[in-house]
This record gives sequence, C-alpha cells and structure tokens, in this order.
Amino acid sequence: MNDLLQGIVLGLLQGVTEFFPVSSSGHLILVPWLFGWRDQGLAFDTVLHLGTLVAVLWAFRKDVTRIVRGAFVQNDAAAKRLFLQIIAASIPGIVLGGLFGSAIESALRGPLPVAIDLAFWGIVLFAADRSSAGKKDAVRAVDRLNWRQTLTVGLAQAIALLPGTSRSGITMTGGLLSGLDRGTAVQFSFLVSIPTIAAAGGYGLLKLLRGDATASVGPGLLAGFLVAAVSGAWAIRFLRSYVSKHSFNAFVIYRLALALVVVAALR
Repeated sequence: MNDLLQGIVLGLLQGVTEFFPVSSSGHLILVPWLFGWRDQGLAFDTVLHLGTLVAVLWAFRKDVTRIVRGAFVQNDAAAKRLFLQIIAASIPGIVLGGLFGSAIESALRGPLPVAIDLAFWGIVLFAADRSSAGKKDAVRAVDRLNWRQTLTVGLAQAIALLPGTSRSGITMTGGLLSGLDRGTAVQFSFLVSIPTIAAAGGYGLLKLLRGDATASVGPGLLAGFLVAAVSGAWAIRFLRSYVSKHSFNAFVIYRLALALVVVAALR
C-alpha cells in the first residue's frame, strides 16, 4: 500500500477510534497486522496524536476557553476546581505511561493481547453502562464532579496503557461506575484526553527531535494528520449526540466481534 493511502486509512482509524470506546491503539496494531502493512513507526503515531489533539481542542474550544478564562482570569472557584480535576485525572496515565508505556507496549503489542483486552474491557463497559442506567442521583454536569469521581477516572485511565483497552472507553467506564450519567462521563473523558493526548504527542516529538527515531514529511504523514483531525472532530460530535439517546451496546458488540475476528485469524 502506498504511503498516501496508508496515511489516510490510519488517520481515519486514529481520529474515530481515539474517541469511540473501541481502542485506537488496538486498531493501529490490528489493521496493519491483518493487511500485512509495514509498521507505521513513531513519526506516524506522533502526528496522528497531534491530529486528534487538534480535534478535541476544536470540539471543546468553548469549554476550554471557559475553564481557562475562569481559572486564570476571572478567578472563578468552580472553574479552578474543574481545571485541577482535569489535570489530576490525567496524571496517573501520563506518569505511568512515561515510566512503563514502552515496556507494556513492547510486551503486549500483539493481536492476541489486543483481542483479549477488547473483549474483556468491552464487557466491563457493558456492565458499567447497565448499572448506571436510570440512576436518578447520577451527576449530570462536569462542574459537579467530586474528587472521588475524579480519582476513579484518573486511575481508570492508567489501565488504558494496555493495548486494546481504549482510553476513552475505560475513562467512560470509570465515570459511569463512579456515578456520572452517560453524557457527563463522555464529556469528562474528552476533557481529560486533552492533556493526555498532548503529553503523548509531545513525548513522541521529543523522541524525534532527540534522534531516537526518524521522520520524513511526506503526503502520507500530512494526510494522516488532516484526516485524524477532521474525523476526530466528527467522532466527538457524533458520540456526544449518540449517547444522549442510546447505550454503549453497539460499541460493546463491535469490540466483541472484532476480538472474535482476530482470534479466528490467528488459528
């Protein structure tokens, strides 16, 4: 496959699966494996992360502006608290990712571990969604999160280091289990993704600048960035609308079906 087409496909995968609860890392491992493509390398991974960072910043530009302005300009206590909660929920994943991310990915970057995590954490998402459905006391606004709920989402995000888990899926699961309604769990998951994706993209850029990996700017790389940004913005908008009326069951079914396809392909 030529670099341009591979860049478009991988950009689309990253943009959609970063925000859908189906695991972007799992798809970026499985799709090249299923189709026999060469590994896209660190440069592609870094650029795709930056594309999804642009997507989430664009989709939540009003929220980000409100929180930052309230916290640092207007001295708004609620905005300061939410800003600190977003940072706090990001820390476990960022710290553990920096310390153990490479080792975990090296050990588990294979189709079978990805399939197992897709299935297992998909079932956990299903159980969390069922248990939270219809709760009258569910938190329905990110401004009302307490620190226990913040910590639960943060610890959940650390589990996303396992390929196939899904960062968005596990943080939404943590939110649901801690008492958030679907819409709030999705919104907080996406807000927490901003520092997390920025850290992943920044770490990749640092490695490239230090010469730990090489990068060549070409049409495939640029196409991947643009497609990841556009498809990511669409995925965020779609999912926020979808969960206001539907459960996560469709995503759970997809995860289980993909896991079965991978296991069948390994036989």
